[in-house]
Amino acid sequence: MQQNGITAVALPRLGDPSVIPLWFGEGDLVTPEFIRDSAKQALDEGHTFYVHTRGLPALRSEIQTYLYNLYGVALHEDRISVPGASMLCITIAVQMTLRTGDDALIVSPHWPNIETACRVAGANIFTVRQRQTPAGWALTAQEIIDAATPQTRLIFVNSPCNPTGWVMSSKDQALMVQFCRERNIMLIADEVYHRHDYSRPAAPSFVEVAQADDPVVIVNGFSKAWAMTGWRVGWVVAPSALVQQWAIMSECFNTGANVVSQHACITALKQGEPLIAKLKSQYSEGRALVQQYLGHHPKVELSQPDGAFYAFPKIRGIASSRAFAEGLLAEEDVGVAPGYTFGDGNDEYIRICFALSSERLEEGLRRIVRYIDSTAL
Repeated sequence: MQQNGITAVALPRLGDPSVIPLWFGEGDLVTPEFIRDSAKQALDEGHTFYVHTRGLPALRSEIQTYLYNLYGVALHEDRISVPGASMLCITIAVQMTLRTGDDALIVSPHWPNIETACRVAGANIFTVRQRQTPAGWALTAQEIIDAATPQTRLIFVNSPCNPTGWVMSSKDQALMVQFCRERNIMLIADEVYHRHDYSRPAAPSFVEVAQADDPVVIVNGFSKAWAMTGWRVGWVVAPSALVQQWAIMSECFNTGANVVSQHACITALKQGEPLIAKLKSQYSEGRALVQQYLGHHPKVELSQPDGAFYAFPKIRGIASSRAFAEGLLAEEDVGVAPGYTFGDGNDEYIRICFALSSERLEEGLRRIVRYIDSTAL
């Protein structure tokens, strides 16, 4: 096992105030006061004890209401679990699905921790790569299906995608569910960027097409849409047949999500729509700035993302994305994620998080352009 390339580049300068941090998936807005106040109130009221391993009933109910309001789907509350952070949700789903020697198929470019979680379970890793086109990153359900092997037991889809911003259509989601139902393949759908779709209020979701008995685990969370990266709370919508297993596995992994954070998440769901709109407006400005600075640069190939809050440009002539990222950090005090860590075929790419405030992001982009122009590529 190896450390992922994002932390490998970032850790030596983590917390350095001179660095413009475009490497991790978060902005620079502190979690808003109304959410923080809810956590303080929970502490003052003495909510410091064990709670249900699948999450506070009030939070699960609020998630149920939120998904109904957003997608018009009436889910049974028992299918919703809140075991801890979204990555923990993914890890539990992987552990419940894979055995040594099974095949896991990951839509790539992909966040590196997904591959690591599957390797820990003993799986063989296969990827199916999105195609970069002038109109954006593209991949069809049929391409994913064609990449499956007879030993495929798990397919991982992240839409909107980190790092490319690719968004899977509802039609393709339905085809994926049908295929996984017929083959009894577990589909893990990572939808943590669901509110960051730049053409509609929310990205298409597998909750709209998967039935209660389908082998589909839908992962979501509070980090991105509500600016709560440090609170470490995610949720899953799981098949009805696995409700008890989620309680058991949650107990083994984490005993339950942080109770104070859960109370804050209830408030975020009840009062957070104006915040979501504000953040999305900021990210839209960031996306436009990236296009302005890099979209027409002669050494850069950039496909505008349809969702999430990352750009994944190809820098022509890069021999090593890690060396490029380390050089940029050393010479310009800008942190980006090296492309190699997002899977094979990405070593000429870097990932830029454009969730920061416009002033800091624009300065970071100026420095990136200056570094590209001054470096022999």
